[in-house]
Amino acid sequence: MSQESTAQAPAAESGGIVIQGSWIERWDKEDPKFWASGASKIAWRTLLITTASLTLSFATWFVVSALVVRLPAIGFKFTESELFWLAAMPGLAGGTLRAIHMFLVPKFGTRAVVAVATLLKVVPCVGLGLAVMDPTTPWWVFMVLAFLAGMGGGDFSSFMPSTSMFFPKRLQGTALGVQAGIGNFGVSLTQFVTPWIIGFAVFGSLGGEPQTLTKAGKTSSVWLQNAVLWYVPLLVAISVAAWIWLRSVPFKASIREQLDIFSNKHTWFCTLTYVMTFGAFSGFAAAFPMMIKSLYGDFPGAPDPLTYAFLGPLIGSAARPVFGWLADKTGGGILTQLSGLGLIGCSIALVATGALAPTSLESFPLFVGLMLGIFFFTGIGNGSTFRQYPVIFADNPRQGAGVLGFTAAVAAYGPFAFSLLVGAAISSSKAATGTKDASSFFIGAIVFTAIATAVNWRYYVRKGCERPC
Repeated sequence: MSQESTAQAPAAESGGIVIQGSWIERWDKEDPKFWASGASKIAWRTLLITTASLTLSFATWFVVSALVVRLPAIGFKFTESELFWLAAMPGLAGGTLRAIHMFLVPKFGTRAVVAVATLLKVVPCVGLGLAVMDPTTPWWVFMVLAFLAGMGGGDFSSFMPSTSMFFPKRLQGTALGVQAGIGNFGVSLTQFVTPWIIGFAVFGSLGGEPQTLTKAGKTSSVWLQNAVLWYVPLLVAISVAAWIWLRSVPFKASIREQLDIFSNKHTWFCTLTYVMTFGAFSGFAAAFPMMIKSLYGDFPGAPDPLTYAFLGPLIGSAARPVFGWLADKTGGGILTQLSGLGLIGCSIALVATGALAPTSLESFPLFVGLMLGIFFFTGIGNGSTFRQYPVIFADNPRQGAGVLGFTAAVAAYGPFAFSLLVGAAISSSKAATGTKDASSFFIGAIVFTAIATAVNWRYYVRKGCERPC
């Protein structure tokens, strides 16, 4: 929605801040007097609404990863490869749509982008709810709906740059850490709530008939559609709230002007470190349930993937705001360095101990523990990098916001890449040796993480580096 299409007589909020339609006339966030005059109130209100929306964005983005582990048990005849593809598809959409979202806020404004993006996610939620109620629903229909669920992944690259525009640099690490951290909780939300909410008729007769779930020879009734339908009223409510209470700050730029970030080498370095951190967080969050099911699901007394899968995103999400706040105090570069080293250490331990090629359930606690360590270190890096990037681009805040959007877009392919590559590693090892082993994927991840960590050290951490942050 353009400024012209919403034009009204200028109105004033607290402190004489002038608003034309949904656009604020002037936004001098670094001026303490302006910040105290009413800008702070607007910024924190924006953070509250967009964070609530972002939490549902992540929840709907990852809801397919919670659904796929249940589909075979209610009668769907999908292969393991097809299930990994379904878990991967929202990641493909999320990364692609983030590349679009990164240009939206400077063009259409925070109010229109958040309100419309929130409402659009009703479509895949209703579609998936209808699809799981019919065991004859073909795989390609689920693939389309899984792609549409990826709309939730796209929001990050407009919501987060928007937040960076509202807050002064001294508060950006905290604000972005809070928004991203709480938003990331949406992953755990969907994986934690799904096993509970599918157990009863939440919507009564309006919610459709139950399915029969078969597990270990026992049957029970479940309403798998509840896993997605319960988001619908929440999405509608937050969309309305965004339209009523959000405003847009005047950081406008055409798409052509925003492309200047690609000529800056630090755009690519920041992308590398964010793929290392958020790419790993989102990738493992999507793949973790299927990893548990594939590697440990054939043993007697196999664990329920969703009993453990939500813990990883929960830990990573909790770490993000804490280390975002800490990065405001210490600088982000050194914490990103710690994140990379921790990821390398946990990954080496997973490969060396054989937890990725189990022969029994004995190694399952070690596997889960090291995976939770990986999620923890991604949370550190997710908080620190979003403090780093505004400092690296301190001379051009608009460009810095664009870099936040672009790095997030590339890293959002994590669920797609990780789900497919982990699935391919397990399948290839089974074909070659007869055993399931995900070690080859983690060896590749170790090499990539080492490169990203070295780049971070050279340009942002070591003494005399180009841009200490």
